[in-house]
Amino acid sequence: MIKGQRAARRRVLKGMATSLVLAAMPLGLAQAQDGLGSPGDPVEIKIMANEAFANTWQTILVPEFNKKFPNVEVRIDGVPYTELLAKMMLDATSPDPEYDILLADDPWVPQLASIGALMDLKGDEIAAITDADYDWADFNAAPLAAGEWQGVQYAVPVRSNMLLMFYNRSLYDKAGVPEPTPELTWEQFFENAPKLVQDTDGDGKVDAWAIDTYFVRDPLTPTIWQSILNANGGSLLDDDGNPAFANDIGVASLETHKRLLDYAPPGGLSHGFSESLQAFRQGAVANMITWGSVYKSTAVDPQSTTLTTDEIGIQVLPVGDVRAGTHRGIWIAGISSKTEHPEAAWAFLQWLTSKEGESVNAALVGSFPARKSTLSGEPSEPWLAPVYATLQNAYEVAEEGKMWRIRSPKSDAAQQVLADEVARALAGQASPQEALDTASKKISRVLN
Repeated sequence: MIKGQRAARRRVLKGMATSLVLAAMPLGLAQAQDGLGSPGDPVEIKIMANEAFANTWQTILVPEFNKKFPNVEVRIDGVPYTELLAKMMLDATSPDPEYDILLADDPWVPQLASIGALMDLKGDEIAAITDADYDWADFNAAPLAAGEWQGVQYAVPVRSNMLLMFYNRSLYDKAGVPEPTPELTWEQFFENAPKLVQDTDGDGKVDAWAIDTYFVRDPLTPTIWQSILNANGGSLLDDDGNPAFANDIGVASLETHKRLLDYAPPGGLSHGFSESLQAFRQGAVANMITWGSVYKSTAVDPQSTTLTTDEIGIQVLPVGDVRAGTHRGIWIAGISSKTEHPEAAWAFLQWLTSKEGESVNAALVGSFPARKSTLSGEPSEPWLAPVYATLQNAYEVAEEGKMWRIRSPKSDAAQQVLADEVARALAGQASPQEALDTASKKISRVLN
């Protein structure tokens, strides 16, 4: 009997026997039978996660979880981001899968759900072991929706993230430019950008630039253009699921993305996540558009940055023709449909995404919460207060403008097409119109 069949048979037999057995058991023995282990017989669950934060979770979050669930042993295996989806798909389709919990990037849930890899977290089996005060309605709609596909909640937000604009107050002060606000428009940004390209030490050489972000060919580079597109009232797909971005709005938005290069450091065309982050942390750029999850390591941790919380501001992206900009990038986690330990797996995820777990995760690791109550409550650390205000704003903007990557089992393939074509336009190898026309045709074939 394969592992999945054993798990299914075990759950059926367990359900039949539970009502007859538990009432007659001593309390301690009954607790040992609920899937959460006992001192002499612990339960082990395994999690596949992005190597960028797997070790941090293992060393910091797991001990916190074990304070409440001492008999659940958690092992988190880190996998490079570029290999993660493929390895999850292989494990999920294996007759004898190794992992109980799968951590997925924002656009991957449709792919995992389409092969039956994940459990329905609002279905009867999980609902029966969900705490009464878990409060699904407390989640902001945008991050929670990242774990949903075709009306089923397959995953929950465990490391919420949004594309945001960081800014260096010291460089703004030196340039005599007012700090950005959530009402700042792209027109105003470009009016101020030349002043933010400056010589800060008086040696006659420019040593600080206005902006750095993603320009290199990378699956996340198009998210800059996509956020501008949505802020201008455009969308990736129309109501029928067909590409809808190769128009005047899409072209103007891509031209805005390309225009940022005029105020970026030398060699900016080869910059992506790491290069722009390093330039900002070293005080070489006044603005950085990147994922908000780096805030703690950029503003709080002296081992990784030269800046302080007093120097760094954080906002949504500038306002386009319709609204401000942002982009959703939520890490969500679901339970393998073939797990033999659904109770222990859900105990970990439920704790991690509870009001308590979110606060622990934010304070100790810097992960962003998804719950309204967490964001509106008293933060565990003073530096979180302005971050929480911006994050709540970003969630609302994202929900209004549908600011996320294509939701489809073919999302990754579509994003790769956009990465290729946006990079061609930024490098001047194709006009924005030509690049978007090509992307539209290719994505139409991919999705259909």
